Amino acid sequence: MKLYNISLQSIRRRKARTAFLVTGLLLAVASFVTLFIVSENVNQSVASDLDEFGANMLITPKSDGLNLNYGGVSVTGLTFESGSLKQDDIALIKTIKNRDNLSIIAPKLFAASKIDPAGGAGEKNIIVSGVDFKEEIRLKKLWQVNGKYPAKENETVIGSEVNKVLGLGLNQKINLNNEEFIITGILNETGSQDDGLIFIDLTKAQILFNKQNQLSLIEIAARCYDCPIEEIVRQSSEKLPGAKVTAIKQSIESKMTAIHRFEHFSLGISSVILIISLLIVFTNVNASVNERTREIGIFMAVGFKRWHIIKIIILEVLIASFAAGILGFFIGVAAAKIITPILSMNESLEINFSYILLLTSAGMAVLAGLLASVLPALKAARLDPTVAFRSL
Repeated sequence: MKLYNISLQSIRRRKARTAFLVTGLLLAVASFVTLFIVSENVNQSVASDLDEFGANMLITPKSDGLNLNYGGVSVTGLTFESGSLKQDDIALIKTIKNRDNLSIIAPKLFAASKIDPAGGAGEKNIIVSGVDFKEEIRLKKLWQVNGKYPAKENETVIGSEVNKVLGLGLNQKINLNNEEFIITGILNETGSQDDGLIFIDLTKAQILFNKQNQLSLIEIAARCYDCPIEEIVRQSSEKLPGAKVTAIKQSIESKMTAIHRFEHFSLGISSVILIISLLIVFTNVNASVNERTREIGIFMAVGFKRWHIIKIIILEVLIASFAAGILGFFIGVAAAKIITPILSMNESLEINFSYILLLTSAGMAVLAGLLASVLPALKAARLDPTVAFRSL
């Protein structure tokens, strides 16, 4: 009879103890798989959501001077623009190698204008921002507007400061460069430069201020979970030699810190569960050895060597561990499919089958079983033959 047949028969005879051993490892593997899948998918979902809460890349025309904006106060030296941004540059950006990492591209055109509010208050200077409202709304998810966003090119949204200073209201008409616009929305206070701007359609702004095809800057939200941001900056710079491409590193670092904290938390929980499982396996195998003194005595009596005893015990644990790893993987995947949509609040997330994770789960269970069974197996092999024979 071969050694693995002895191990299989021993597993069948000790069904309760084997079930206890398999359950301990199964829970560890299932917990690891669940946390891994949940962590990976939730992190990607969170990263995608964070990327849409503001830009992390900024493209502006190149200049020969230095501009500084500190605390909302502009400190500017003598500046000569040596480049320009065009509407066509957006299409060029979308051709970079890492274009799939670009989540939102929001172009803008700024222009100074005089506004003539109704009521005879007189003309006042104001900054108009031409934007692509579809992309801008995606980028500024924290925006809250009273009223509605513009649906036509002669409609506008104004910032809260503009509303306070000029005393404007919803559905009121204003004149910009001798053209009439209707205020359809008023932004709630954002604490940013948006509070002091009037927003109109980008194409309309280019025509209104005679700046066809021109842009002042382009804001980009790049997916940063697995995003080589510096590489994206380099690729974009190559496509736009007349522009300055800057990564807003503070924004990127704060987002990645939040994501990595959840990853570290998941790793810590998995490690604790794995250690507990190792202790369960060790206790189980050690107790089994103590109960099998008679059996070990019979093996020795018929000529089994110490190495044979070690192999029999370790084979038992490895077979049970492998089964626990496979079962734990499928249970973990099933649990992840239930938990992930709840934590991510995204029902559309799909959990894909991973053969690599399956092999990792089985390997982890086998390794854990091997580590936990080595000492009890050595203990069984070192059992005093006199004591073993006496139990016969």
